[in-house]
Amino acid sequence: MISQLTLIERQYAILISLAIAVCGFVLLIAGRDDPIGVAGVLMLLAGLFAIFRIGNDYYEPAPSDDRLAHYYDDPSKAGIVLSMAWVVFGLAIGDWVAWQLVEPDLTFGAWSSFGRIRPVHTTSVIFGFGGNALIATSFYVMQRTSRARIPDQVSPWFVVFGYNLFCLLAVTGYMMGVTQSKEYAEPEWYADILLVVVWVTYFVIYLRTLARRKEPHIYVSNWYYMAFILVVAMLHIVNNLAVPVSLGHAKSYSAFSGVQDAMTQWWYGHNAVAFFLTAGFLGMMYYFLPMRAGRPIFSYRMSIISFWGITFFYMWAGSHHLHYTALPQWVQTLGMTFSLMLLIPSWASAGNALLTLNGAWHKVRDDATLRFMMVASVFYGLTTFEGSFMAIRSVNSLSHYTDWTIGHVHAGALGWVAMITFGSIYACVPWLWKRDGMYSARLVEVHFWLALSGTVIYVFAMWNSGIVQGLMWRTYNESGTLAYSFIDTLIAMRPYYIARAIGGLLFLIGGCVGAYNIWKTITTPSAVTVQADDLPQATQAGAGALQPAE
Repeated sequence: MISQLTLIERQYAILISLAIAVCGFVLLIAGRDDPIGVAGVLMLLAGLFAIFRIGNDYYEPAPSDDRLAHYYDDPSKAGIVLSMAWVVFGLAIGDWVAWQLVEPDLTFGAWSSFGRIRPVHTTSVIFGFGGNALIATSFYVMQRTSRARIPDQVSPWFVVFGYNLFCLLAVTGYMMGVTQSKEYAEPEWYADILLVVVWVTYFVIYLRTLARRKEPHIYVSNWYYMAFILVVAMLHIVNNLAVPVSLGHAKSYSAFSGVQDAMTQWWYGHNAVAFFLTAGFLGMMYYFLPMRAGRPIFSYRMSIISFWGITFFYMWAGSHHLHYTALPQWVQTLGMTFSLMLLIPSWASAGNALLTLNGAWHKVRDDATLRFMMVASVFYGLTTFEGSFMAIRSVNSLSHYTDWTIGHVHAGALGWVAMITFGSIYACVPWLWKRDGMYSARLVEVHFWLALSGTVIYVFAMWNSGIVQGLMWRTYNESGTLAYSFIDTLIAMRPYYIARAIGGLLFLIGGCVGAYNIWKTITTPSAVTVQADDLPQATQAGAGALQPAE
């Protein structure tokens, strides 16, 4: 890693690491009597570790110019390894949380209470697993579809290193009770500022690489990845506008209040689903599924149309989370209407993916990696239909605040996001590490069936639980009072919660099998040469300007 950096890049890396260490030291001194002091310690240690790691190899010989003839894949490799580490950790915490709902005494002090470790689970799997996978695959896809190498070697490492430091600050903060109490936006101000710096750097890398591209056309995957990066930056900055109590306190107060705060949060929350958990992973799907199937996209025009439909319609849908609240009725109706319209571009993407497999269904039967992607496309279509259906106000009156919502979220998170991610990682790990294939195709098969069975058990348990829950809450007796107490509903939910925890356990075991298989693939040597078409295109002297594609 360090040996690939030039001398000036090593100096820049040391300066960046020093800046992180200094920021950590300032937070440590200012917040020595506050949880923010722990965040300062983590930043200080991270910065010092990076300085000593770089310094240890500082005087290694400078790399030759031959490296410029190859794509720079080391950050992608690190991102995939970190992604698998986060998913095993996050799924383990998630299943622990699920069992706590069956047996509430499964705690070991305040740090492990449901309210603290539940956001540890969501941050670990969404941002730790999903975010690292998006960063790793976007660097991989961006270089290959533009035929250009990443312009420098320090900034990608800063993005990977800084992003995982953000995730670490977030999850450790939760266990100390540090949270903004905003769904998918729990980290406090100091972690939020770090993420802004990392994310802007990420976007600049993308723009710089595309500006150097040798391929005239910007492939559709890059459109989705760039929408994911740009919109998430906008969402994150606006929703996390807050005033800290002081430099030495982790606590901050939102710039918004009341119904405005709720609307801003769910504008952020639903668009985080749209652009983090949908757009980015559609970028993944549009590259790895055709590559693995050996088939071109069924309709490239449809992919572009659905991109603009998703980008425009999703922005207005967040208010469907606030039906029957103080939010103005017309805003609720607007969110519901755009949620129904979203079904068109969403199903266009799902259908495009499945139709791409025409002529390659025999590969789906025999190749578990491709089957991961196929099942992900099916779940994407099912989940987007369900989301539009649940956004209808009359349906929402039954589903809202119930476990049906949990089932919907996990149909998307496990069935769509995790499945397409595992499939994409299984596809690119042998390509990145120059292997003939995965260490064990049988273990990929085992992982697929564990993941699918876990997802189905989990989702069906929550669908049943949520509908029963909603019906019990709205059942009245002859005197006009509620027929069931809240405790009655909890007793009725217990069998479904047991099933949910079992489904989560199966998915966790599958994740562990996948992590083991990937680790063995990485560490088992194999003699495979670099393919000629997996190299950046050299700039030709006197070459004309790039021409736009049709």
